[in-house]
Amino acid sequence: MMMMKLIVTPNYYNYKPQTHSHTFTKKSLLLQVQYQTFNTCCCSYNSNSLEVEEQRKLVHQFNPKIPIEKAITPPSSWYTHPSFHSLELNQLFYKGWQAVGYTEQIKDPHQFFTARLGDVEYVVCRDDSGKLRAFHNVCRHHASILASGSGKKSCFVCPYHAWTYGLDGALLKATRITGIQDFNVKEFGLKPIRVATWGPFVLLNLEEEVSARLEIDDDLVADEWLGSCSKILSTNGIDTSLSFICRREYTINCNWKVHYFNVANKVLVKVFCDNYLDGGYHVPYAHKGLASGLNLDSYSTTMYEKVSIQRCESDSTESGDNFDRLGSKAIYAFIYPNFMINRYGPWMDTNLVVPLGPKMCKVVFDYFLEGSLKDDKAFIERSLEDSERVQIEDIALCEGVQRGLESPAYCSGRYAPTIEKPMHHFHCLLYDNLLMMSTPPYRIADVARLGG
Repeated sequence: MMMMKLIVTPNYYNYKPQTHSHTFTKKSLLLQVQYQTFNTCCCSYNSNSLEVEEQRKLVHQFNPKIPIEKAITPPSSWYTHPSFHSLELNQLFYKGWQAVGYTEQIKDPHQFFTARLGDVEYVVCRDDSGKLRAFHNVCRHHASILASGSGKKSCFVCPYHAWTYGLDGALLKATRITGIQDFNVKEFGLKPIRVATWGPFVLLNLEEEVSARLEIDDDLVADEWLGSCSKILSTNGIDTSLSFICRREYTINCNWKVHYFNVANKVLVKVFCDNYLDGGYHVPYAHKGLASGLNLDSYSTTMYEKVSIQRCESDSTESGDNFDRLGSKAIYAFIYPNFMINRYGPWMDTNLVVPLGPKMCKVVFDYFLEGSLKDDKAFIERSLEDSERVQIEDIALCEGVQRGLESPAYCSGRYAPTIEKPMHHFHCLLYDNLLMMSTPPYRIADVARLGG
């Protein structure tokens, strides 16, 4: 027997979770009641009422109103529970602006790159005229993934049945559809996604599909993504003048939040993010080589709306020779919920943490360098070796924390008040966003209570 669930939606094909309450009359509720099988995708963001109630209980196990001196950290269930992972995708990653790449990947017409965030496959490209665009990377025919990797294309051809799309998303060719009825080619273009840039970064907003003709206000994007930090970051060397050097990816067996705060090259995910945001707490103990090049007494942190900035000075050079990877000052910016920018010496590296499940994440490191050193192969190789060593140390830390979080001996911990304020700030932001859940699905009984 096919299981059914009752979904109440204002519009079947454009349903989005609502964060505000609704008052339904008998007539309006009955008009909006629709049945849907569990494997129907149109309302994939919905959770059943029992799951929503369970998620609310998990969120409320943390209290952001308690001052950091008395506060306890979120419970281990925030890092291990499958239902919590689903909630985070819907409330954090499918809403607001998300960093997904860098502008050099799509600087010329016909360039594109693809990736996945949660259940969303996407492609970012520049069309024939050079206009930046983004789409759901799914063929409208039978849902095949359309493009893969990155590179240059003049069009997207589905590998399954060769339906062909322009880089503006329009359906150009639908093969062997003779006899099809009620088919409007203009209605079967690729589904667009909002896309923008800030400095050297490419941003997506998965919250709603919009017309490809809709212009995006860059100042508004900067305000939504960075708040009051936009100018601070742009005036501290985080701009398009740097040259891209390389990308490295790490798959880590830990929750995306476990991330450690490791100065000057960090791996981050909630476990990963927590590690990044401990104010350098772990550096002298876990990264002795890195700590020797830093003046940890100069460490400072400042919190903004959705950004925390940590600053540190170095102890001149890391060794007796002329090699100086860290420079005299460093700035480490965490942009909620999962993006980090590390600017130190001639280098900038970014850490993008992509959740792969409750207990696994992928961290994407992109390295950028000042133009005067981009051809210095010896300097680049030595810098990347040092960075790699720190990453390996941090991966071991994060995976160890994840195993500890799964132990029955641990539930919650405490904060070090003077240095872990960024971590507490991160947890408070999580709490606020996770409470903005969609209204639980209405049941037939709800209709009956209205006299149906």
